Amino acid sequence: MSVRDQLLDAAARVYAEVGYRGATTRRIATAAGVNEITLFRHFGSKDALLQEAITRAGSSDDPKHLPDSPRDPFRELRDWARSHITELRNRRALIRTCMGEIHEHPGIFSAENSSPARAARALCRYLRQLREAGLAKAEFDEVTASTMLMGVLFADAMGRDIMTDMYRNDPEQALDEYVRLFLRSIGVGRRRNVGG
Repeated sequence: MSVRDQLLDAAARVYAEVGYRGATTRRIATAAGVNEITLFRHFGSKDALLQEAITRAGSSDDPKHLPDSPRDPFRELRDWARSHITELRNRRALIRTCMGEIHEHPGIFSAENSSPARAARALCRYLRQLREAGLAKAEFDEVTASTMLMGVLFADAMGRDIMTDMYRNDPEQALDEYVRLFLRSIGVGRRRNVGG
């Protein structure tokens, strides 16, 4: 692993644990096993380092893609949703810290090309394709629909460990039900395998 990668990993980890104020350049450099001068040579400032570290930590190396031509909406969306919620759960501490500090340090967050923004665009495209293929029969706005599904996945990923009474069901069963209810809401019938 390169020194730059060590610094990015350490910065995301330290920031998730102690927030902006606690994530000093000295602490990050120590966690990365380098000195502060090396940190500044690579990134120039703490904000530049944190911005890149947070952006990188938020992007998956192997995201689950939705197909260009829908064939089995339940399976395709369930697989995509499972991949998405797993990423959210894995980054839960970082996401919570970011959410708590976004107003105080908005410059270190890149919303436009973030992992959630890319996921929302991909889901919107898929929903349009479902409609164009005649598989989604209800009237709906793709942006609102994608926000609805992503919102429930986000709530489950962030809340399951702290609101145990609300999330008593098995995570996999819950995921299947989220997808079933979502597909029903946009008018996708029960047929599993459609198309060629």
